[in-house]
Amino acid sequence: MAVILGFNAFHADSAACLVVDGKLVGAVAEERLGARIKHSPAFPEHAIRRLLSDAGLTLRDVTHVAMARDPKANYAAKLAYVAQRPLKAAGAVVEHFRRNRETKGTLESLAEICEEDPSRLRFEAVNVEHHLAHIASAYFLSPFETVTAGLSYDGSGDFASMMAARCEGNRIEILDRVTLPDSLGFFYTALCQFIGFDRYGEEYKVMGLAPYGQDLHRDLMAELVRLDRNDWFRLASGYFGMHEGGESGAVDEKGQVAMGRFYTDRLVEALGQPRERNSPLTQREKDIARSTQVRFEEAAVHCLTRLHKLVPTGQVAMAGGCALNGVANARILRETPFDTPYLQAAASDDGTCLGAAFYTWHQVLGRTERFHMKHAFWGPEYSDERMRAVAEGSGFLVKSCVDDEELVETAARLLSDGLVVGWYQGRSEWGPRALGNRSILADPSVPTMKDTINAKIKRRESFRPFAPSVLKEDAGIYFEQVVDTPFMMHVVKIRPEWRDRLPAVTHVDGTGRMQTVDRESNPLYHRLISAFKRKSGIGLVLNTSFNENEPVVDTPEQAYACFERTDMDALCLGRHILMKPRVSP
Repeated sequence: MAVILGFNAFHADSAACLVVDGKLVGAVAEERLGARIKHSPAFPEHAIRRLLSDAGLTLRDVTHVAMARDPKANYAAKLAYVAQRPLKAAGAVVEHFRRNRETKGTLESLAEICEEDPSRLRFEAVNVEHHLAHIASAYFLSPFETVTAGLSYDGSGDFASMMAARCEGNRIEILDRVTLPDSLGFFYTALCQFIGFDRYGEEYKVMGLAPYGQDLHRDLMAELVRLDRNDWFRLASGYFGMHEGGESGAVDEKGQVAMGRFYTDRLVEALGQPRERNSPLTQREKDIARSTQVRFEEAAVHCLTRLHKLVPTGQVAMAGGCALNGVANARILRETPFDTPYLQAAASDDGTCLGAAFYTWHQVLGRTERFHMKHAFWGPEYSDERMRAVAEGSGFLVKSCVDDEELVETAARLLSDGLVVGWYQGRSEWGPRALGNRSILADPSVPTMKDTINAKIKRRESFRPFAPSVLKEDAGIYFEQVVDTPFMMHVVKIRPEWRDRLPAVTHVDGTGRMQTVDRESNPLYHRLISAFKRKSGIGLVLNTSFNENEPVVDTPEQAYACFERTDMDALCLGRHILMKPRVSP
């Protein structure tokens, strides 16, 4: 039996997965467990222990430990960078060697973390380059086995920011890389910081803000990100300052990921003073967001068009933090020859643990048996007894349903009555998106629903949109561009005749971040939306993550706590339905 423990550590979004004989049995980000800090860079010890425990295994059973980092990768590029900038790169050199020591020390300390005798362990350690792990996480979990283009792009990993590959069968052939200081991810993050979203992982806010602005900074953005038919992309020198070192995975006094400033004073000279985080958003910030998003999309289309010339196929497997930009993903399908995409549920750095594990299965062990990730429900699950105990102890329990049919009919009625419903079912989602097991749901046709949830439950910026979860078979009814996107990876236009009828999920530009729901991948959620359609005539629901400025809830107790402290109306905790006193059963 081959038992592969994959993990990502030492920078944000640490996570772990477990693969047994080529099949994924579990995957979870460290942020969901332990101290529950968003984008946690802590070593995923809670995730590792939980995965082994749930699988009934111990570290003694593990045959391979796969880590999504290779200190030896891109060594020549690192040396060349240091030679060109000996003073500015000094911090990066120190950081590189620190991480090397930390990597070695962590593999040696796994026994201590799992309370095992080191002499009884037999695993082989495998290091997989960051972007290779990203591509492997998409391709090896896709349904593709014939020639497929592979692309990974993000801020950086192992000193690279992008990788292009040709994938076929159980092999991935690296075709090209872009190394630092050029990075589309760092470009986007730098402008994100300038706009005032200076915490790790807030790039999605720029994507949401962009439709409120105009592309008034096109010339500057074209200077910042230079595109050439004979190259991938280059960043203009002098505007960005994120390559001078600093501790990767550093945290502030609250345990959140700490970042240095990614832009220089030259960008300030070009755009004026940056916005302070808590100051009002003005039209200037909206226009900068729009120009940033437009240039990123142009660069993405440019890279994918160039990739298709290297790998002429319709199939593309994509990953990396930049692959979470759903607006760009939809445009890629409209404007490049690629028409059949696959992006797994955790495209950002948490997903590299999957890539490291499946790379080990296919290219270290040489196995050809494939695993297709059709759904995202690979996280922890809790017993009905535990959910019942929480429900009965809450004082809000009004009903325990006898079966799934009664549950979905009751929940659908609550939604059609205009209530906001917490939906907590089965195993939790893998990745950043709530996809129907740890979700807050509502009727998308209620005009005030978006503002209500933003203000009273999520307590977040009013400009941020909510996603529609649509029955897969009905997607063409509501959306102009139909793509199978079970992991909510594409932002597409809602048909004009439905925009006014679906105000709670229609963004200012007429788009929605679509999730397609089919009977096979999540039968209970599909049945709920179908029941809502019978009552309302609408085959989709508003879906947002079950949390309030925290990681998505993991335990039944956390779900109840979020329900209690917010203005959520009802909670379906498994088959147990809780309601606030102001709501009639």
